[in-house]
Amino acid sequence: MTASPSDVVTSERRSPLDALHRELGAKLVPFGGWQMPLSYPSGTVAEHLACRKDAAFFDVSHLGTVRVEGDGALELLQQSFTNDLRKIAPGRAQYTHSCNDRGGVVDDIIVWWVAPQIFDVMPNASNTASIRAAIGGDDTTSTRAVLAVQGPQARQRLATFAPEVAGVKRFRVERVGVLGVECVVAGTGYTGEDGVEIAVPVAHAERVGRALIAAGVVPCGLGARDTLRLEAALPLHGHELSPEITTLEADLAWVIGWDKPDFRGKPALAAQRAAGVSRVLCGLRTATRRPPRDGARVMRDGRDVGVVTSGNFSPVLGVGIALALVEPVVSAIGTELQLTVRDTVLDATVVQRPFTKR
Repeated sequence: MTASPSDVVTSERRSPLDALHRELGAKLVPFGGWQMPLSYPSGTVAEHLACRKDAAFFDVSHLGTVRVEGDGALELLQQSFTNDLRKIAPGRAQYTHSCNDRGGVVDDIIVWWVAPQIFDVMPNASNTASIRAAIGGDDTTSTRAVLAVQGPQARQRLATFAPEVAGVKRFRVERVGVLGVECVVAGTGYTGEDGVEIAVPVAHAERVGRALIAAGVVPCGLGARDTLRLEAALPLHGHELSPEITTLEADLAWVIGWDKPDFRGKPALAAQRAAGVSRVLCGLRTATRRPPRDGARVMRDGRDVGVVTSGNFSPVLGVGIALALVEPVVSAIGTELQLTVRDTVLDATVVQRPFTKR
């Protein structure tokens, strides 16, 4: 089944938790065709630190879910995406890329292998229709909410009302009960912390959200999600990944299943691997609190050597951090570079990624 023009949503959609976000005083913003919370009254930094120190939850219902099932489902996904599903098995999740013919990343995706012939493909919000058009399947996004529960105390707090959810291990996928309702739960997330993502039937989403709050899990918005993923050096589509940036340039060769049959983009990626990349992703840290910004030029000895793809202030480190695409010759750990931020030049050092660890 492929998407028709009538399947494409042209107005902003609202999460099943929209009423709860408004009750909590969230600042709502457009994102990927949805209205989603940017932050709550406590602010992005407080939300960020709640996730790093205790437990937080994020409404990520804007992410797509395309269910692909049947006898040919595995073969179809093997041909469509870069990673090799033969590395895992039913009941597991895998990070992968959908590439174009030149190896550029059309989208980065998590595949939840729910059952032997059932896969939930999770694209970014704005790419759901195009991924569905490419692989078929059923768009089940409107049938569920997805709550990401993250942080060093996430499992302990979940265990107070949903012990089966708390027991879902990293990159496992299970159907488990939450407050008497069957949900699909994966041990995945986008913060660098331990945790799970819970796909909850729409009718029960708000009840689960309130149970999380009652258990002491702090609601967080897109602002904290972005600063957390940057500290963890996780790529964001449209920044570190795009149709013009290849999987190899993003330093993510591990998501390519070189030994499996051809998939879209494989010949171009193989040629790039043989020739070597002309730019590569690296991590940068500044000496001050002033944050680098997306699009800032990266310089060395007065020469332009790259561009910042994501930059912000790190609440944990107390300094600016950035991801940048640079010439490989300047990507070694310890290399001193300069960043142009408006009329200011910031000194920066290439550092190990991720910027922070659990």
